[in-house]
Amino acid sequence: MPRKWFQNWFNSPYYHILYQQRNDEEAEFFIDNLCAHLKPGIGSRLLDIACGRGRHSVYLNKKGYDVTGIDLSFSNIRFAQQFENDKLHFYVHDMRYLFYINYFDLALNLFTSFGYFETEKDHVNALKTFRKSLKPGGILVLDFFNTEKILRNLTQQEVKHADGIDFYISKKVTGGKIVKTISFEHKNKDFSFKEEVKAFTFADFEKMFHRSGFKIMDYFGDYALNSYDETRSDRLIFICAKADA
Repeated sequence: MPRKWFQNWFNSPYYHILYQQRNDEEAEFFIDNLCAHLKPGIGSRLLDIACGRGRHSVYLNKKGYDVTGIDLSFSNIRFAQQFENDKLHFYVHDMRYLFYINYFDLALNLFTSFGYFETEKDHVNALKTFRKSLKPGGILVLDFFNTEKILRNLTQQEVKHADGIDFYISKKVTGGKIVKTISFEHKNKDFSFKEEVKAFTFADFEKMFHRSGFKIMDYFGDYALNSYDETRSDRLIFICAKADA
């Protein structure tokens, strides 16, 4: 079976070169605001779904929480495991498959780490596994880009320079997805990767949360947790509760 785009791109060192502006300060700002809003008890068990290299997990652990990070990328998890301790663990795991049952107080899926699969059923099934991992009354935080703003302001071509590499980026909307193609040359070799993310709207999420057993408690438009505005907000951040079975 051919590898999916996210299996190739997220395992590549070039992914981290291109997105190196995603710094710890930004992550800590978001986490501080989330914790102030949700007030999880010290010692709460947190699941960081699609944790990448673990920047959110590490900071949550420093704040006193018992954190588990999961990610499909072997290279990301190998990097994150250097930070492990008795209350911080990282595992290679596909979010679509069950991990723990009724175990976590809070699950987080951050920085548009969703929308990667082919069908709505796949996404609903992933949300169902998130729900099953939570204790009764547990909370899910899902942070997605604001599709409405992206579609209104889509830049079809751009070049980004990082670590001596020129990344040529093209974007288009096709088949209900926002598709980004990243091409570049490094060490006399040509590379090309893709990102394909479903252009989910607020209404799409409402439907998927309902089908998967979540109730939307609140939603925000940025990492300062300001109100969501579909034309101006950069993010669409949902706070959802595990609904009664």
